[in-house]
Amino acid sequence: MTTGADIIAGKLHAAGCRYAFGIPGGEVLALMQSLDQAGLEFVLVKHENAGGFMAEGGWHADGAPGVLLATLGPGAANAVNVIANAWQDRVPLIFLTGCVDHGEAESYTHQVFDHQQLLRPIVKASFSARLGALDVMMEKALAIALDGQPGPVHIDVPIKVAETETDERWTRTFQSAPVATAPVAGPDLETALELFANAERPIAIAGVDAVNENASMAISDFCQRFNIPLVTSYKGKGLLDENHPLALGGAGLSPKADGHLLPLINESDCILLLGYDPIEMRINWRNPWDADASVIDITPVLRTHGMHSVTATLRSAVEPVLKLLTEARDPEKPSWQNDEPVRIRRELVQAFEPEASGWGPGTVFHTLRQIMPADTVATADSGAHRILVSQIWRCPMPRQMLQSSALCTMGCAVPLAMGHRLVDGPSPVIAFVGDAGLEMCLGELSTLRDLKIPVIICVLVDTSLALIELKQRGSQRPNVGVDFGETDFPAVAKAYGGHGVWIENTDDLRQEAEDALKRDGFTLLACRISRRAYDGTF
Repeated sequence: MTTGADIIAGKLHAAGCRYAFGIPGGEVLALMQSLDQAGLEFVLVKHENAGGFMAEGGWHADGAPGVLLATLGPGAANAVNVIANAWQDRVPLIFLTGCVDHGEAESYTHQVFDHQQLLRPIVKASFSARLGALDVMMEKALAIALDGQPGPVHIDVPIKVAETETDERWTRTFQSAPVATAPVAGPDLETALELFANAERPIAIAGVDAVNENASMAISDFCQRFNIPLVTSYKGKGLLDENHPLALGGAGLSPKADGHLLPLINESDCILLLGYDPIEMRINWRNPWDADASVIDITPVLRTHGMHSVTATLRSAVEPVLKLLTEARDPEKPSWQNDEPVRIRRELVQAFEPEASGWGPGTVFHTLRQIMPADTVATADSGAHRILVSQIWRCPMPRQMLQSSALCTMGCAVPLAMGHRLVDGPSPVIAFVGDAGLEMCLGELSTLRDLKIPVIICVLVDTSLALIELKQRGSQRPNVGVDFGETDFPAVAKAYGGHGVWIENTDDLRQEAEDALKRDGFTLLACRISRRAYDGTF
């Protein structure tokens, strides 16, 4: 006979899920067993937060929704941060929690609280599993997680529902809903076509929604056909090969980059927003252009952010709109005859050159980009290093720089890298993390050891919360609560079964990075940099 847990696991397998991450408790043993029997490998982690980020890394690798499993009470509570990240960073994540049966909950209070009430503000939907309706519940949960802007869906599974045999009829298939294919005809579409047809200086800004729609090829062809420079959010890096002359790189958190990009955007007479969600952007990107600017917003969902004005909104996937815009414009009509985008790209390259001293975070990132293969997937933790590496690291394709760029949480880079490397296999993976961020997830080095996957971790060691210290100093406040002692990270790596080494010059960095690419286990490159090394860099 089939149990309730079997149906839940079978539907996840039908949706392409092959891994589940988490920490078990007695209330989820039936679920964990069914996941294993259905063909989902269960990966034991040391914290639910890391498990959720590993699940996200796997989604970026194979496109299947991530699966996170947690027990009741503290297990569910531990996962709140990564669920909030999936909500803001548009990640389809199925979060399974165990719970006591409803009758038991009326008189048994140990570890018991309302998981659904806790999670509803940060999930697209929350379900309480019921026998007899598990098939339809899973269809809904998966469809909601993947629809429009992807996001987390919570499923609370009572013990009896998971363990009880049922004769419920269910299908071992899942068919995701089709993406909207074209905008609705009307005044906004007519306005958009006219604006683009007559534009002399069009510019495009693309973001996370374009990535999730796999619109890279359509955007690349469109920009090259009409000589349109492209700015992306950090999640949008690689939608156009960042080595291409029209690629102006990522934007969002760097005042230095904004100083070059925002004047160019305001010089444009037609701003095209291609799946661009400003949730990734700092306050400089609130009302970044004049209210009367010509702006076309191509979006899969209703935009309610209020961050900027728009002339025409087209509710659609990106690719069908680009086809209509292409048909509306004379292919011989020139764009940007003053070559201003070429100058801006050149200035941006110069603005983020390696340090003149020969060593520092910029030099670390430039050196590693030269050494790592083109198909390398990089991950970046939140902090000063993330802003700088996001400006320096060039991505030939989308999803080659993974990070928490909406919630901007720390402790994500290492598990993101682990999840991607586990699921994808061949592509090299490197995680960029600050020393404080690495301290948050050191336990996952034992997970790396047990999984036997060759992740490279580059930790920038400056014994300070550099970004916060920079803000503290900039607001003329005393140095409080931002500095700490130095951890011997190479020794920690060795204790966990990996290879660790201190690095303080480019020659050693090159050699150790090349060696790391040949190693079967994980490598930790502890790059010691001076305090205040990020001053003036971004």
